Amino acid sequence: MIVHDTAIVDAGAIIGEGTRIWHWVHVCAGARIGSGCSLGQNVFVANDVVIGDNVKVQNNVSVYDGVTLEDDVFCGPSMVFTNVYNPRAAVARKDEYRPTRVRRGATLGANCTIVCGVTIGEHAFVGAGSVVNRDVPANALMVGVPARRIGWMCACGVRLQGEGEVRCDCGDTYTINTGNCVRHG
Repeated sequence: MIVHDTAIVDAGAIIGEGTRIWHWVHVCAGARIGSGCSLGQNVFVANDVVIGDNVKVQNNVSVYDGVTLEDDVFCGPSMVFTNVYNPRAAVARKDEYRPTRVRRGATLGANCTIVCGVTIGEHAFVGAGSVVNRDVPANALMVGVPARRIGWMCACGVRLQGEGEVRCDCGDTYTINTGNCVRHG
């Protein structure tokens, strides 16, 4: 594990082997972070957070209580998680946190916002600046405000074309039909 001199890792945080924690990062005591991760400059990781292996969290991202990032997730620069659906400064709502799960291999583009309480499916791809306010299916390509599905993505990060049985250049095959994309490997 590499921890930059300016980073704060509170006692009790669990950090996996080979994880790199860069400038001005704060990892709270209850956080669990896997191996081979990278937390970029100015990242905040709250207590009730689980981060899997090989996760990349780019600069200026706050991972708040209730967020789970499975293995191989990519969080682009300055993307945003929330944990309260209807926050008010004068109303305490810590007992209303809604859990958010980002499944294995998903990509969250720069400056996107993930509204709490949703699940982002495996290998889904959320475009830069999008706002996700509902669950995202596996392999979905989501863009816009609010985000809508405009296509499907291969696990290798290439946009899939066509319907029915589709083969990516990487060799993976999928069955694509209305509203569903299933990977066969």
